[in-house]
Amino acid sequence: MGSVKVQANKADNSSSCLSFNAFSSLQSQQPGTNGRPFLSLEDLEEYCQDLLQDNKEQNASVLLDFLLSREVLLEILEALQEGIQVADNEGIIRYVNNAFLEITGLKKEDRIGKSVFQVSPDGGLATVLKTGKPVSNLRNFPTGTQVELVSKATPLYVFGKQIGVVAITKDIQDIVKLSKQLEKSEIMVQNLSEKLDHFVKAVYSFDDIIGSSVAMQNVIEMAKIASQTDTTVMIQGETGTGKEMIAHAIHKASARSKKPFISINCSAVPPNLLESEFFGHEKGSFTGAYKRKFGKFELANGGTLFLDEIGDMDLALQAKILRAIQEKAIQRVGGETKIPLDVRIIVATNRDLRKMVGEGSFREDLYYRLNVWNITIPPLRERKADLEELTEHLLGKICRKLGRKRMHLSPAAKRLVYSYSWPGNVRELENVLERAVLSSRGKLTIEAADLDFLTLNSSADAAGT
Repeated sequence: MGSVKVQANKADNSSSCLSFNAFSSLQSQQPGTNGRPFLSLEDLEEYCQDLLQDNKEQNASVLLDFLLSREVLLEILEALQEGIQVADNEGIIRYVNNAFLEITGLKKEDRIGKSVFQVSPDGGLATVLKTGKPVSNLRNFPTGTQVELVSKATPLYVFGKQIGVVAITKDIQDIVKLSKQLEKSEIMVQNLSEKLDHFVKAVYSFDDIIGSSVAMQNVIEMAKIASQTDTTVMIQGETGTGKEMIAHAIHKASARSKKPFISINCSAVPPNLLESEFFGHEKGSFTGAYKRKFGKFELANGGTLFLDEIGDMDLALQAKILRAIQEKAIQRVGGETKIPLDVRIIVATNRDLRKMVGEGSFREDLYYRLNVWNITIPPLRERKADLEELTEHLLGKICRKLGRKRMHLSPAAKRLVYSYSWPGNVRELENVLERAVLSSRGKLTIEAADLDFLTLNSSADAAGT
């Protein structure tokens, strides 16, 4: 093994030689050491081993300086956003990158050549040198700065020999900010996931509404006008007339068609859960509220909220619905934050709301707030001109659903259908036809005898009157 002087000469040429062997594509030729070039990485390894075999700390320091002089390595270290410090085995700081100086507000001369045991005795570099073990998430305030740092430090080995220590450092405030951003992102993902679980689009369009009668064409025309605005719509009609289908079609033809269409039947929700269903609740706001829940208003934000059977809504809740519509904002049960709303409201009812206002069972101010554009769907008995078209359409739909061949009504069956009053309207007609198809036993024609229960229903209705 050569003398210390020879080793020092080797160190003088080490930077260029390493660059030549590791990054030969960047340089065409490099000088050798003591008349012998490094022709391979094996030669370079032998040189490094020579420095380490003496077991002298100054040799390790020479090697550390040699490694840190590599231009490419330095470029990488300077490009990092994390602070980097490197010290030799004696604790003398050999390198700090610009990121470390920016984080701490220090100058390079405040660190280079200084002992870590003086400038940061409780930091990562000093701790690793004392214990010989890596450390993570170590917090400390280095000398000369008020910035609290979080460090990860580890011994630096070359060919199994420790030559120093390297530490990666961050400002703890950056970590706090990142944690808050991650928490916010997780909440956003959770919120989106919950909303997707409830996301519903309108199913029916105006093409699905069957009826060529003047009365039904007027309904469709008024609904198409409503679809071009955000005006609140009230749809009135008996049970089974197709109020929900009209609401779907209005939304689907509107500028909000790509947004949610949220429907809620006001008569189907238990009174004690009405407020939670409409406005949502925070976790722990009441017994059983194990997690936060979005209400229908919030789920419909940006889209359409369809309130079916609005006439069955509790008076106390009516006042809160009115406030939400007027203020365009809601507050979850148990929450403190106002949530802004951009929701188009469509309501439907089979009750006489004007009469209910007179009786005091429906709020007058809410009635006028909702009854901006009124669409009244006539009952089926008042538009029997649509019966044949409706019957053919529904029979085709039912036969496809049941996997049957297309069926038709006999002339006698048609007369019976025309003579019936259809108190259940289109919904009843569809149910009657499905029952007839199921009991047809493979026939392609529905006879009057297959609809004899309609005669019984008519007799019962007549007896009732």
